[in-house]
Amino acid sequence: MIFFRLYLFAGLVLHKAVWIVMKRRDQTGAATTGKSHSLHIRLARLVKLVILLLIAVQIFLVDVLPILDEPLALRIVGGMLYTLGLVTAVLGRVQLGSSWSDIEIGNVAVDSQVISGGVYRYLRHPIYVGDLLLLLGLELSLNSWLVGVAAAMVPPVVVRAIQEEQSLRKVLTGYEDYARRTKRFIPFIV
Repeated sequence: MIFFRLYLFAGLVLHKAVWIVMKRRDQTGAATTGKSHSLHIRLARLVKLVILLLIAVQIFLVDVLPILDEPLALRIVGGMLYTLGLVTAVLGRVQLGSSWSDIEIGNVAVDSQVISGGVYRYLRHPIYVGDLLLLLGLELSLNSWLVGVAAAMVPPVVVRAIQEEQSLRKVLTGYEDYARRTKRFIPFIV
């Protein structure tokens, strides 16, 4: 079980490392705006950091709010969802490259372009989908009823994705065509 927990932790570290490296690489030479220092943005980043730290602590604790007494099957399903989510989110972030914008700031970079290859060929929001699968899978892997908290994040993420698409339609040439041929959250379905 300790190796499984180390795997879950390593996945979180990989996820965070990819975001940090890509964000720093993308910002090299770019002008920064005063927006990045607003109280709202700093608070959002602090909340994200606290949640990440709490999840990291949860990974190494005994089951918190256990669902089942014998959770092997649940852990296997959770591990598969976690892995699928991790791969999807990381691929989405890497493939988006410099067209990615920080969720706290929420603006579209001037040099952004429609990314329609790789995982973006099948999903318009692979990072959101991947992160949600990662969190749901993590909590199932940990046999925790906190999976309900992860599930409760789905509606706000859907709303955020729709708002983001409205901005992208206004700013990015070709986004409307891309949106017509690519599903939002589930390949070939939704």
